[in-house]
Amino acid sequence: MSLDGTPLNQLLAEQSIILAAVATDHDDAVRQAGVALVAIGAVDHSYISVMLEREKTVSTYLAEGVAIPHGTLATKGAVFKDALVFLRFPEGVDWDGEVVTIVIGIAATANRHVAFLSRLATLLMDPATAKALRTVTEAGQVYALLGTSDGLG
Repeated sequence: MSLDGTPLNQLLAEQSIILAAVATDHDDAVRQAGVALVAIGAVDHSYISVMLEREKTVSTYLAEGVAIPHGTLATKGAVFKDALVFLRFPEGVDWDGEVVTIVIGIAATANRHVAFLSRLATLLMDPATAKALRTVTEAGQVYALLGTSDGLG
């Protein structure tokens, strides 16, 4: 579960899991995550530019080929509901010298992004969970991995 009690997989809509994404660079990958958040009604379009600006000042690369782009507290008016989007880039994306294959975009209301970031970081810093997410081939695998307290259960 997330720190606020909501299982992370409950923040994912089926259409927000994209397993064969392709990006030209990390800005394109961040933009795709933002577009996916817009598509599920989690944020308005202005959130995408804030995600891109944040990435220019502080990289959202974690480790193990995972990045978690998100907005800032200043964008709280652009967020309509808590949500995650999961994009897998099988060919990888250059992220300032690191290769990212998983991008998890975050939209959070009421300062809950810190709880979601913390929970995701805990899960994704585990090499086995990160590897499992990098190799998923079905949405159900993503739901299962993000629905357990320790990733691999």
